[in-house]
Amino acid sequence: MGTGLSSTEMGEETNVQYVTFGDVSSPRADDSKKVSVLPLIFLIFYEVSGGPFGVEDSVQAAGPLLALVGFLVFPFIWSVPEALITAEMGTMFPENGGYVVWVSSALGPYWGFQQGWMKWLSGVIDNALYPVLFLDYLKSAIPALGGGLPRIIAVLALTVVLTYMNYRGLTIVGRVAVLLGIFSILPFVVMGLVAIPKLRPSRWLVVNLHNVDWNLYLNTLFWNLNYWDSISTLAGEVHNPKKTLPKALFYALILVVLGYFFPLLIGTGAVPLDRELWTDGYFSDIAKLLGGVWLRWWIQGAAAMSNMGMFVAEMSSDSFQLLGMAERGMLPEFFGWRSRYGTPLVGILFSASGVVLLSWLSFQEIIAAENFLYCFGMILEFIAFVLLRMRYPAVSRPYKIPVGTVGAVLMCVPPTILICIVLALSSLKVAVVSLVAVVIGLVMQPCLKFVEKKRWIKFSINAELPDLHGANQGGW
Repeated sequence: MGTGLSSTEMGEETNVQYVTFGDVSSPRADDSKKVSVLPLIFLIFYEVSGGPFGVEDSVQAAGPLLALVGFLVFPFIWSVPEALITAEMGTMFPENGGYVVWVSSALGPYWGFQQGWMKWLSGVIDNALYPVLFLDYLKSAIPALGGGLPRIIAVLALTVVLTYMNYRGLTIVGRVAVLLGIFSILPFVVMGLVAIPKLRPSRWLVVNLHNVDWNLYLNTLFWNLNYWDSISTLAGEVHNPKKTLPKALFYALILVVLGYFFPLLIGTGAVPLDRELWTDGYFSDIAKLLGGVWLRWWIQGAAAMSNMGMFVAEMSSDSFQLLGMAERGMLPEFFGWRSRYGTPLVGILFSASGVVLLSWLSFQEIIAAENFLYCFGMILEFIAFVLLRMRYPAVSRPYKIPVGTVGAVLMCVPPTILICIVLALSSLKVAVVSLVAVVIGLVMQPCLKFVEKKRWIKFSINAELPDLHGANQGGW
């Protein structure tokens, strides 16, 4: 593919060097083990959602009408722009590392590293929740899992099993995601059919604007509808990414929105409203009221399985991100080592270690800190997207959002405003913890460069990847 731009002309505008990336595939990735459309849809589904578990707080915070409207309108403010940017940038740079490479190409390797550090830390903190939540759903049936040594052993055992699944390869993870996804969605379809005679449309219209917890409402919407960009770190493992990635994002977007809206429609319409009851796990109570104990068990089982799906999907993204950064020379070469199954061996071990270390902590403020880091990372992504559009409007993009440069800027405005609101609502303690994490990243990158200069640890840039920053890059 060509663009008509010489590296000299591009070098006059910026020291970033690239022409096009549409036909570049991930180095050393085995085509027979690459991910196809259906598994990719469910991997995205679990990166973002995993089902309606956790949306109950939106009803408690704002009542049925605002909860339903929120999950219909909010995707257009946040999810659609993020998914579109992921489709365009992910097909332009179809390699492991994803958003790290986008930011690096637009702002240089220093900021690319910061993006990688913040998003990896955010992802690992997020992933540490899932084994714990999985056990929380099971402890009503097995009280021993509520605490003490049995719980510690169970967390470790679950982490080891799910980590091994990641080690065995993305094809295994993809198949598991599809099966878990079907198992998680089906009980809500059944619940919807059972609920039809009991639906009262008037219940959907209940609203009281004087009694809305806006902080809880916005956070519930925001954190149930983000992380669309996480799949970009697996782009090098996707079969024909320039076609597969946009298609999978489109279908996953529909699946996620319906997966939230439909259960909320059933729950609020079929059961008399008591906002105080709408907390995590309330869907299992609604299932018991509508269908009996068997349906409640199915919903609880689906919730537990959903946490497993979210764990394996998140770990895949986190570990392949580290591999992609190593192939770009941002991390020591050993982070790029693959197992015989083609998976990032050291990346998986590091991500699993982070999960184990964080599994013992109190999560409320740490989750908020994770969200804070995520917001910073998204701002860097928006800047990279707009800068690349402004600098290289004519460069070939296998998938391109059908808007011009002005449209690209305007598309980023609503989600950026939303990020500012979320950051403003954070507590001082959360802001301090998050900023300490950011400072660690700012210092870590120069330290790694010093280590590389002294040759204490080997770094290398994969020769099969296009040079984003070299002064002598001549294009394709």
